[in-house]
Amino acid sequence: MSQAAHAQAYPSRPVRIIVPFPAGGTTDIIARLVAQRMSETLGQPALVENRGGAGGSIGADAVAKAAPDGYTILMHNITFPLASVALAQANRAPYNIDTDFAGISIAANVPLVITAHPSVPANNLREFVALLQKDRSLKYNYGSTGPGSYMNIVGEVMKRDENIEMAHIPLKGAAPLKQELLAGRLQLGGDQLSSSLAEIKRGSLKALATNAPQRLAALPEVPTVRELGFPKLEAEGWNGLFAPAKTPREIIERLQRETVAAVRHPDSVKRLTDLAAEPVGSTPAEQDAVLRRQVAQFRPIIRELGVTID
Repeated sequence: MSQAAHAQAYPSRPVRIIVPFPAGGTTDIIARLVAQRMSETLGQPALVENRGGAGGSIGADAVAKAAPDGYTILMHNITFPLASVALAQANRAPYNIDTDFAGISIAANVPLVITAHPSVPANNLREFVALLQKDRSLKYNYGSTGPGSYMNIVGEVMKRDENIEMAHIPLKGAAPLKQELLAGRLQLGGDQLSSSLAEIKRGSLKALATNAPQRLAALPEVPTVRELGFPKLEAEGWNGLFAPAKTPREIIERLQRETVAAVRHPDSVKRLTDLAAEPVGSTPAEQDAVLRRQVAQFRPIIRELGVTID
C-alpha cells in the first residue's frame, strides 16, 4: 500500500501520545489537553501514556523505536535536546535525536522559572549565589527533573562559574520536584512556570529568575537570568510533538493540523493562558529549528560540565 493510501486510512485505531515524565507536570497537562481535542477531531481516541525516567529518555526511546505509522507519538520539552546530548556524552544514547525523530509541532511555549523554598533568604538568583559564596557552611540541595534537565544544567553552571557548593537531587518529574521543594527538602528547584505558578502566587515558593528573554507578564517583578548575569542559561521553553523518523509526510501533516486546531481552540487558549503558557501550533520546520538551536547552544556547556546520564 502506498504512503498516500496509508495516510488516507489514518487513523484507524487509537493514537498513543507518550509523555516521558510522571503525570501532573506541565508537559503531561498540555499533552492531555491536546489529546482531548484530537480525540474529538481524529475520529479515534488519543490516549496519553506516561513513561518517566532517565531524563525523559525512556519514553523518547519507545517512540524512536515505534513503527513510523503515526500511532505512537511523543510529547516532550526542552529536556529533550539537553538529555539527548548528555546521553550521547556518556555513550549511552539509545536513540539519535538528529535522525530518529520527525517533528510535528510545538504545541505551546512555557517559560521556565527557578524557584526556592521560602526559608531561603534570597530574593533572586544573584542573591542566592551570593548567600552561598558568603556562608560556606550552608548545605543546600538543588533539585531537577533528572540528569541532563534544564535545572541540572543551571545548578552545575552556577556551581562551576560562581564557585558555590550544592548537592544535586534528581527527581523523576516536575510534580515530585515541586513536592520536595515545598517540603523544604530542597532549597532550589525549577521547571516550567505552569508547574509552580499557583505556589509562587501563594508565597509557598519563591521565584528567583526566569529563563525567558524578557520579563514575564505573569511574574513582572521576577528578573530574567540574563538580567542577573547568567546569559548562558537563557533558553526557550516549549512543549512539542514528535513522531518516529520515516513517518509518512501525509501523516505528519495531518497530526500537525490537528495539533494547531487543538491548541488554538478557544477553550484550549483559555486553559493554556491560565497556565502561563502560550499556544503555538508551529510547523515541523519551525519546531526542528528550535530543537537544533538548543542542541547547538547547550552541547558545549554540557560537554564542559561533564553532565551525563547513568
